[in-house]
Amino acid sequence: MKNHCCEDMDYHVNFKCNLHDNPFDCPDQIIIYDVSNDDYGLIIHDGGSSRIGIDYCPWCGSKLQCLKENK
Repeated sequence: MKNHCCEDMDYHVNFKCNLHDNPFDCPDQIIIYDVSNDDYGLIIHDGGSSRIGIDYCPWCGSKLQCLKENK
């Protein structure tokens, strides 16, 4: 079952790297969904755990809905 707005967002949010356990260490991980805060963010690869919160999908332009509200 798809939990996110489009296939691209679903792919990037659920991306699992074979080399990096921490998504902030992986250069291929660009989107993160924070379950505890129920929000989305673009990962800033600066060596830490920085991210920029986003309200719209970078691929389809849909307003991102909190998953907790949709259940």
